[in-house]
Amino acid sequence: MAANMQQQLGEHLIRAAQVMEEQIDQEMNKLENLEEDDLEVIRRKRMEQMKKAQKDKIEMMSNGHGKYEEVADEKEFFDATKKSDRVVCLFYLPGNFRCKIVDKHFEILARKHVGTRFIHVNAEKVHFLTTRLNIRVIPTIAVIVKQQTIDYIRGFDELGGKDEFTTEVMENRLARSEVITIEKRTAAPAKKKIIRSGVDEYDNEEDW
Repeated sequence: MAANMQQQLGEHLIRAAQVMEEQIDQEMNKLENLEEDDLEVIRRKRMEQMKKAQKDKIEMMSNGHGKYEEVADEKEFFDATKKSDRVVCLFYLPGNFRCKIVDKHFEILARKHVGTRFIHVNAEKVHFLTTRLNIRVIPTIAVIVKQQTIDYIRGFDELGGKDEFTTEVMENRLARSEVITIEKRTAAPAKKKIIRSGVDEYDNEEDW
């Protein structure tokens, strides 16, 4: 009789162990399914983000991003700043050697920083703009964010004071205004301010 009870107890324990194992298997399956669902949600969100980023990039490219272009007059300038949240504009004069140096760097940066529009305009053809923005040095680079001029780079004083500076130097200076983004900053961000006509005086041998 004792042997019989032991056998029954053993069978009971085996059945209990089997039930427990089945419950564990069920819980494991639930966890696996939950993880798969979560991964699917993550994949779907990532795909949507990628599609949106691609759509935004195509729209920006259609608005002139990714290349360095000239705008002919004030109307084209304002159209550019309306269509793009971040714009970098060089005010140049034909034949000015330093403007050609800026052109070289902007050709590179326009392709690298597609999220920012790079343009240039002949200062002699936009008298309203040069007066409004107080452009008195050539070259002058204006930084426009959401249709507000927030910063200027006048001449090469802030770029080392010489003609032989690297594209990285220009890139770092623009990054201080947060009109472009780079992985590593070499300087603290410049304090943003709205700049209109009547800015502080400055000295530069390139007054015109």
